[in-house]
Amino acid sequence: MTVSPEKKQELIQSNATHATDTGSPEVQVAILTTRIVNLTEHFKTHAKDNHSRRGLLQMVNKRRSLLDYLKKKDVARYNALIAKLGLRK
Repeated sequence: MTVSPEKKQELIQSNATHATDTGSPEVQVAILTTRIVNLTEHFKTHAKDNHSRRGLLQMVNKRRSLLDYLKKKDVARYNALIAKLGLRK
């Protein structure tokens, strides 16, 4: 359910806007997306895990807020991130 440090570093490097970037909205959304995907897989076998489901909903809401912020600030970066992560169908 958590993201390993190696995977997290890989996500940071692939989504960073500059060399020392670890907290930009792009990086945060990428990490949250990975955690959301992991939890979604977890719920396929543990359907009654309602405590983790609450955490999943909080992560989804946080990601939505970050995406709204990014869309408001820079639509080009928002569109690039959406395309890269494949969030819209």
